[in-house]
Amino acid sequence: MSGTNPTQDVFDVRRIRRLVALMQEHDLSEIDLRQGDTRVVLRRGGDAAPARPAPAPVSLVPAEPVTVPAAAAPVQEEHIAVIRSPMVGTYYSAPDPDSAAFVKVGDSIGPDTTVCIVEAMKVFNQIPAEVAGKIVAVLVENGESVEFGQPLFKVDTRQ
Repeated sequence: MSGTNPTQDVFDVRRIRRLVALMQEHDLSEIDLRQGDTRVVLRRGGDAAPARPAPAPVSLVPAEPVTVPAAAAPVQEEHIAVIRSPMVGTYYSAPDPDSAAFVKVGDSIGPDTTVCIVEAMKVFNQIPAEVAGKIVAVLVENGESVEFGQPLFKVDTRQ
């Protein structure tokens, strides 16, 4: 072959995982690497302090229609906030498989209420609501993969 060593590939998953661990360990928000004509940029969003949970972006713009159980009162869209995933990872509704979910439809929450966990690179990040109100929809299933910015919950913010 042309002398290229595959273990030196900048896109090697083990190397990328190690870089992410170094970013967390040293509280870095960005790494920019170049190897020949190849470039890799890794960025972390939100609060980069490893001891604190990453904040969940909240959108106060009207969202798509809400599916409301028949027993619940109708919800006006202008009072709906969407709690979105702050990172790519795996969504968990409870702290462990034997525990109850952090929140469910009908629960009242405050800005500091933990609504779920998103696991990314073996790190379990507790996601705070960052909005006060009542959960009107849970948009993902336990154990489901989530993307950055993906809607997780809809919250009625009327107090």
